[in-house]
Amino acid sequence: MGRKVIGIIGGSGLYQMEGLKRVREVRVTTPFGRPSDAYLRGYLDEAELIFLPRHGRGHRWLPTEVNFRANIFGMKKLGVERIISVSAVGSLRDEIAPGHVVIPDQFIDRTVQRPSTFFGKGLVAHVSLADPLCPALTKVLARAGAEEGATVHAKGTYLCMEGPQFSTRAESSLYRSWGAHVIGMTNLQEAKLAREAEICFATLALATDYDCWNQTAGDVEIEEVLKVLKQNVELAQRMIRRAVHDLPSDRSCSCASSLKDAMITERSKIPKKLLRDLKPIIGKYL
Repeated sequence: MGRKVIGIIGGSGLYQMEGLKRVREVRVTTPFGRPSDAYLRGYLDEAELIFLPRHGRGHRWLPTEVNFRANIFGMKKLGVERIISVSAVGSLRDEIAPGHVVIPDQFIDRTVQRPSTFFGKGLVAHVSLADPLCPALTKVLARAGAEEGATVHAKGTYLCMEGPQFSTRAESSLYRSWGAHVIGMTNLQEAKLAREAEICFATLALATDYDCWNQTAGDVEIEEVLKVLKQNVELAQRMIRRAVHDLPSDRSCSCASSLKDAMITERSKIPKKLLRDLKPIIGKYL
């Protein structure tokens, strides 16, 4: 039996994790620059938790400014095998009301300005992203929400937009026509990078509004978003605590071997510095 090391990425409204014991700050250096903030390392019963506020303490970074590569690389260096990412989202569906929880199983990428891979500059790798979220982790998270009394939507498509502005009404209607369920600004890069790092990844999406397609509900106002978020933060923390407790120590999903056949560059052609820099991710294959 292995030791459970679980990363928690907190989004808008979730800047710390309650109930952690023996908490200490850890600062990590990465080849991709500084992570959003120091990691908080602590223990929740038998599990070790690594918490990171995505936007930094004090909410300093725009979604486009978040250093996603450094954040996920730092998690890998600290031994994280699973990540639960908490995110505020807008609902694109009548049935997903503000206050509901969505555990997405798919993404649509509408970002244009963000690095989304650890590879390049001499090393080519193509991981599968057909199912971009870990099915085992999403199942546990959805069950935890139901057991905590939340209204949980156990599947859905998360459309990731660039931001920081909210959608136009035309965009919101277009995304609905594509079959998207919720809209946010952050989780897509995290999911892609976690897959490359062979880390299981799941999103806990907290619906705060109806975006702007539902004109009877009013347009998105940040004050109302934050009000709903505040109400949901305690629920999110309870869900995470229950999910962490229910997760088995060892992983049985394919996330742990997603790089096995993905790197196609001839090994002798890979720059030595790149091999050193990416050792936490690719070391076991070299």
